[in-house]
Amino acid sequence: MSADLRRKALEMAQSRPTIEVTPPAAKVSDFYGSNVFDREKMRLYFSPETFKRLASVIDKGERIDASLADSVASAMKTWAMEKGVTHYTHWFQPLTGTTAEKHDGFFEPTDGGRVLERFKGSALIQQEPDASSFPNGGIRNTFEARGYTAWDPTSPAFIFEQGTCKTLCIPTIFVSYTGEALDYKTPLLKSLALLDKAATEVCQYFDTDVNKVYATLGPEQEYFLIDRAFYYARPDLVMSGRAVFGHAPAKGQQLEDHYFGSIPPRVHNFMVDFEIEAQKLGIPVRTRHNEVAPSQFECAPVFEEINLSVDHNILLMDVMEKVAEKHNLKVLFHEKPFAGINGSGKHNNWAIATNTGRNLLAPSSKPKENLWFLTFFVNTIMAVYEYADLLRASIASAGNDHRLGANEAPPAIMSVFVGSELTAVLDELEKNAKVKVDKGDNVYMKMGINKIPAIILDSTDRNRTSPFAFTGNKFEFRAVGSTANSASPMMILNAIVADQLTKFKVDVDKQINKGTKKEVAIINVLRDYTIKSKAIRFEGNGYSDEWKDEAKKRGLNNVPTTAHALDFFVTDKAQKLLVGSGIMSERELHARYEIMLEEYVKKVQIESRVIGDLAINHVIPVAIKYQNLLIDNLRGLKEIGMGEMANKTLKDNIIEISKFIDSINEDVEAMIEERKVANAMEDAKDRAIAYCEKVKPYFDKIRYCVDKLELTVSDEAWPLPKYREMLFIR
Repeated sequence: MSADLRRKALEMAQSRPTIEVTPPAAKVSDFYGSNVFDREKMRLYFSPETFKRLASVIDKGERIDASLADSVASAMKTWAMEKGVTHYTHWFQPLTGTTAEKHDGFFEPTDGGRVLERFKGSALIQQEPDASSFPNGGIRNTFEARGYTAWDPTSPAFIFEQGTCKTLCIPTIFVSYTGEALDYKTPLLKSLALLDKAATEVCQYFDTDVNKVYATLGPEQEYFLIDRAFYYARPDLVMSGRAVFGHAPAKGQQLEDHYFGSIPPRVHNFMVDFEIEAQKLGIPVRTRHNEVAPSQFECAPVFEEINLSVDHNILLMDVMEKVAEKHNLKVLFHEKPFAGINGSGKHNNWAIATNTGRNLLAPSSKPKENLWFLTFFVNTIMAVYEYADLLRASIASAGNDHRLGANEAPPAIMSVFVGSELTAVLDELEKNAKVKVDKGDNVYMKMGINKIPAIILDSTDRNRTSPFAFTGNKFEFRAVGSTANSASPMMILNAIVADQLTKFKVDVDKQINKGTKKEVAIINVLRDYTIKSKAIRFEGNGYSDEWKDEAKKRGLNNVPTTAHALDFFVTDKAQKLLVGSGIMSERELHARYEIMLEEYVKKVQIESRVIGDLAINHVIPVAIKYQNLLIDNLRGLKEIGMGEMANKTLKDNIIEISKFIDSINEDVEAMIEERKVANAMEDAKDRAIAYCEKVKPYFDKIRYCVDKLELTVSDEAWPLPKYREMLFIR
């Protein structure tokens, strides 16, 4: 890596033109969902009977038969080919953290060397990709390659455009030959079914017309955007997704002038471009803005049913990366690509709604409806209290370890923020619930339930240090990292809330069977849960040392590293929940644990190798070369008789550079030795702990010396694009 490459990157970044973007129509409604085989298009391409049968399959989760599959496949092919599609693929989400696809053409050979365009129902329903080459945690050996993708009809097929090529993508689950789930979607779908059943049964206390409950999600996607030339001039960004070195610039985010500021023209056109592509895919991206850190931005969609929302978020990330190339930009989704400024999250805004159109987490002006709200509100808090550690494990990753606990990212301690008004309501519930109740609305008035204000959606404050906050009509799980597949934390959240609602119904029914009035029984149980779960509620500064001490007193765990947090997946409590509910088998759960440990090890290992390579092969040679210039200068001063007058700073710089070089060499060598020891460990857990506690501590030590050299070595000689360049040249 030479300073010439950095200079060329600077020249390219400063001379980039703004790519003009022309929407395909004047109104979004004219092209929204144009590349999606949604219900509207199904009506056009299916007979009324076929449409009715497929709608029943989608809505009720019924099995699809061969004749219906053939009809759907034929119509889907006709629609796709009319739009210029030549290939199709099963689109799935293996445990790599990305999506996967294998393209097949819409044709089959016939006699006489001819071909016919054909797409059978069997090809729609099921395909057979290689299962051994994806992460499987030991479920599949290399010689046991078979695995299956199976159509998920609840998520509509879509056309992905790349240049002039168009591919029909069919969302699917991914399982092994023996039936174990090897993807994110399968357990998510199971958790949604559990939540539907448990929540619907509880809703029957309030409205017998409710026969289905579904969870919704609105994931806010944060990201950084830099010029592609800078990206390719930084091997650490290419290899690990983050800048492992880089001294903080004089100006970072301290002036708070970037947040919600005017969007730079080049960035704005990129946003418009990817929004157009997203909207054609039916992704309801509606919000765009500057985030807090320089060159950090955010986009957010309208709420959707969770399964579809997760698919759309992963697809959106893919769209953003591809559109960025067109604009000579690079999207950085890493949770902490730059030290000293905000990291990026994927705030998961979660709620639950009924088939009758009610958001179960929306307060009302009517006391009776607020008891309904409080039931789901308090049970969600209770679920987080009971399974806080498992929720922490669900957002654990090597990247998120860099982010959690600083620069507006929540800490690793799980807590719930509800705001002052709802805190007062819960305090009132705790205090008054045992008063004698007559009948009618007195039950609500005496419990203080009627005091919940109707305008609570706008009056609830926000707490950026809270990992799990109520924000008016939903809970915002802020701790989720920006690279995460939301299926993982949402699967856990759905599961723990379903489990808690099941327990709630048992507790309420016990009291009702003893003759207690239904409303009073509900309030008695909610009061008990409010008291039990009080430890998880926290309204203050999650970064303070006082909170760490207080959390410990409350029995809340503080587990800042993934290597330790992942253990919460394999506790007896977690296994009872996930295996007992049927979301995963014991084998699947332990396989995922192994996969997550290995992923952590590999990512820390990659960072370690990048750090060693950059430090030894890029930074130190430049530092030595610059040091030799100083030595030559000092020698020249002596030759002309100015040795006694030589600048003391010159000598100090030479000595300081030597100290930094020696320290870097020693620490890199020691880090490599620790890596060798870790790599020799057979147990995945032992390797993860070794990388966490023995290898990773060298990262900051090496970085300190490299960043000091960046300040010491002349600017024209430094080989790596600097923070001030990457973050402020757009």
